[in-house]
Amino acid sequence: MSEVPAIAAEDATVVLDGTTLLAPTTFEVMPGEFWCLTGSNGSGKTTLLRAFLGSRRLTGGAVLVRGETVDMARPRHRRLMASLVEPIPVARDMTIREQVTLVAASWYGNTTETAERADEIIGRLGLTALGTRFPSQLSSGQLQLFNLALTLVRPADVILLDEPERHLDTDRVDLVAALLAERAEQGTSFLVATHEAGMVEACDGVMELG
Repeated sequence: MSEVPAIAAEDATVVLDGTTLLAPTTFEVMPGEFWCLTGSNGSGKTTLLRAFLGSRRLTGGAVLVRGETVDMARPRHRRLMASLVEPIPVARDMTIREQVTLVAASWYGNTTETAERADEIIGRLGLTALGTRFPSQLSSGQLQLFNLALTLVRPADVILLDEPERHLDTDRVDLVAALLAERAEQGTSFLVATHEAGMVEACDGVMELG
């Protein structure tokens, strides 16, 4: 029996008021693969990611997770997929470490191992020294790394990211790309919309839209 793709699009199409936001698109990402979406602005990268999250309705075709039509109202699908596509709400009066730990605890339970898991991802993203700061005290690049920590600390078979390189310098882009590739080797599938060549170089496959 052949392995079921982690996520897939089958002629996924979005047309709004006569304008094509996403031309018919077909591809599949297998478990443990790291794929990048490339293409010019307006080619449909973010639209496709939103279709997987249910915040953009398809007008044709389908998007699938583990062979099932995506329905984020189902707890199973919410647990399967994590994302940094829309802005993540953050608490102004909680520190970086407190918030990453809280997200981890909401999925893994409030244990010592959960706190260690949070500290590990904070460290991997170079945020340890900033752990006691509040979001308002971070630069735009630091805030992007914080949002990535909130996304990557939770369990997920599939992770969707929209321009994770946003506001990051080259060294940080390389750090994030290496971290995503490492997690893919551990079995997580990634679909990443990006304009960054360094991110694309780390991918197993590339789907160019437009």
